[in-house]
Amino acid sequence: MSETLYPFDDTRDFADSLRGFIATISPGAITAADGRVVWDCDSYDFVTGEAPPTVHPSLWRQSELVARHGLFEVTDGIYQVRGFDLSNVTFVEGERGVIVIDPLISTETAAAALALYRTHRGDRPVVAVIYTHSHVDHFGGVKGVTTQAAVDAGEVAVIAPVGFLEPAVEENLYAGTAMARRAGYMYGAALPRSAVGSVGAGLGPTTSTGTVTLIRPTVSITETGQRLTVDGVPIVFQLAPGTEAPAEMHFHFPEHRALCIAENATHTLHNILTLRGAVVRDPNIWAHYLGEAVDMFGAQTDVVFASHHWPTWGHERAVGFLEIQRELYAYLHDQTLRLLNQGFTGPEIAERLQMPPALDRVWSTHGYYGSVSHSVKAIYQRYMGWYDGNPARLWRHPPEAAAVRYVEFMGGADAVVAKARACVEAGDLRWAAEVLDHVVFAEPEHAQARALLADTLEGLGFGSENGTWRSAYLSGAHELRHGNFGTPTAVASGDVAANLEPEMFLDALAITIDGPRAWDLDLALRWHFPDHDRSLWTRLRHGVLLRGPDRPGEVDASITVPAAALIALVTGDVAAAGGAGLTVDGDDTALPRLLAVVDPPNPDFEIVLP
Repeated sequence: MSETLYPFDDTRDFADSLRGFIATISPGAITAADGRVVWDCDSYDFVTGEAPPTVHPSLWRQSELVARHGLFEVTDGIYQVRGFDLSNVTFVEGERGVIVIDPLISTETAAAALALYRTHRGDRPVVAVIYTHSHVDHFGGVKGVTTQAAVDAGEVAVIAPVGFLEPAVEENLYAGTAMARRAGYMYGAALPRSAVGSVGAGLGPTTSTGTVTLIRPTVSITETGQRLTVDGVPIVFQLAPGTEAPAEMHFHFPEHRALCIAENATHTLHNILTLRGAVVRDPNIWAHYLGEAVDMFGAQTDVVFASHHWPTWGHERAVGFLEIQRELYAYLHDQTLRLLNQGFTGPEIAERLQMPPALDRVWSTHGYYGSVSHSVKAIYQRYMGWYDGNPARLWRHPPEAAAVRYVEFMGGADAVVAKARACVEAGDLRWAAEVLDHVVFAEPEHAQARALLADTLEGLGFGSENGTWRSAYLSGAHELRHGNFGTPTAVASGDVAANLEPEMFLDALAITIDGPRAWDLDLALRWHFPDHDRSLWTRLRHGVLLRGPDRPGEVDASITVPAAALIALVTGDVAAAGGAGLTVDGDDTALPRLLAVVDPPNPDFEIVLP
């Protein structure tokens, strides 16, 4: 493989990341109502100057750029607050108010950003909110910039791509517990902010830990080329589903000659599959939609901005930036498929694939958030699945059982630790981590193995260019030394639950049924959801909760679930559901028997320990 190129002589990003700076807040701590700090703009101020030996110089450079915070002018009438969360919030001024694009993760950070904007641009009312896509860092703070009452009264429009609500809710509830726990590793949320801890996640500093909210969209963008005029501001939309999110869109402001590219072109190689877990994305369609954006809007664009990082100004530079990003995702897709069809597996392709020098020479293609290594494996997974075709790998033991066997074969835990220590001293940290992982899974209380694995993971983290890899390695080391830190950021909030459709609620309930405990139950239930004007039927049999439209016939019970009771049920508070109007007609033991076989998710499951 060729050496990665680091164009340290190209310093334009430093000028661009400060261009248009107006002001910031000082001190930089943003607190919740109970006084808890949910974000601290100042906590990454140490990332400046020459990189220390514990941080990859390229990641240090990126971290310094994303740590810059405050209110910035993008172009006349368009402003961004950056560095107040993992993502950016953008304010577009209209005839009487302001359009808010992507109101961050937490209400507290979003409110602070809006207050900073108003301090310097006037107390303009929010007239619309636009969600570019269905990830929580682009909608979670919405109630920090507007209210449900204002939306219900028609004072504020909430605009989103068609199909937004389902993945926004599903991702945070269906697999949300596991994703949130793993996100704690990926974003380093529990790590100290220091040169030996968190220096940033590459896409932004890290995630805020405030209140997550959601307001249902009132306007759906259903086709590419659709036009809206919002508060006198013309906007042209382009749908880009299946790219960085299942529901995503770009949009152009023709009077400003400005293009919002959502999260599909940022100053990093993005994830095809995130370390926290997600549905595998399609880099082929990703590249296609970036090309379509150039074709649709390129000739009328002088600045391109995204929901992360800093804008790119100038017609030629903006279009060139989009074209390079397009080539990046297309190259990864096409070359992975080429090598896949030559018989190479995902890990083999990840080691073999070479990036073109012309792409390596551009900072925005470097893997600060995604990486070539895990993106290639994700593309392989998308097309070929988990099995690599070798039958010796078809039915492997799970990690704990395999670990015991490996350690026995290698001469016992003490012998493996001694050999691993020699690997560490020789600089082969990757192999040391692999064999020490077996020891820790075979003998979790082996103190020397845990300590050496923690040191090894720390060394891998210090050498990583990728912010999320660094955070994952250092978080693993942290838990080996100090214990499980749980899930710092919970995204399955009451607001997310409140936007569940009845069908989605029953699907979410189905995935919590403990199958073996429910094998002998046979329960038919009719569910009435009066606020949704909907009735559904479920049957729990053979450990499976099936649902369908309501049907005639006998059921064990009919359950009426008002909206407030639905929220309580989703969050596990059955008593509160009863107090909110839930009623049962028929066998009054039916619902308790169903709920008795629910196995609630565990937000504190182990990762680096069995």
